[in-house]
Amino acid sequence: MQLHINKESKKEDKQYVDDALYKFNLEHFPKDLGGRYEEINLFLKDDNGKVYGGILAAVCWNWLEIYTFILDEDIRHSGYGTTLLTELEAIALDKKCNFIKVDTLSFQALDFYQKNGYEVFGSIDQVGREFVHYYLKKDLSIK
Repeated sequence: MQLHINKESKKEDKQYVDDALYKFNLEHFPKDLGGRYEEINLFLKDDNGKVYGGILAAVCWNWLEIYTFILDEDIRHSGYGTTLLTELEAIALDKKCNFIKVDTLSFQALDFYQKNGYEVFGSIDQVGREFVHYYLKKDLSIK
């Protein structure tokens, strides 16, 4: 049999790779954590339904991971970000998550996360040649 590298991206091929890793991981995680994956998305909207930002996240096993968090520029520094993050943390606690993890670039929201109790556990320099990519975690078990 000959195997070949193929760059064509089909939905079912991607699903095969995702499912294969998930099944492999299930063999190593405690049984009570199996099947714990749930998207948690929060949106900031006005009375007409217009979106001004939000958080896209997911519960995965015993943690919650923030994938995307953005607010429109004209409403930043108004408390909405902290309100959204606090709501997400309450959901994570309700879902019995031990921690939340997130990553951010040096020009994005490092100070915001640190002010909200997140600690840097790793970083990569020279991202985009001049920035730092930070990885942060907030332990929820201490609450």
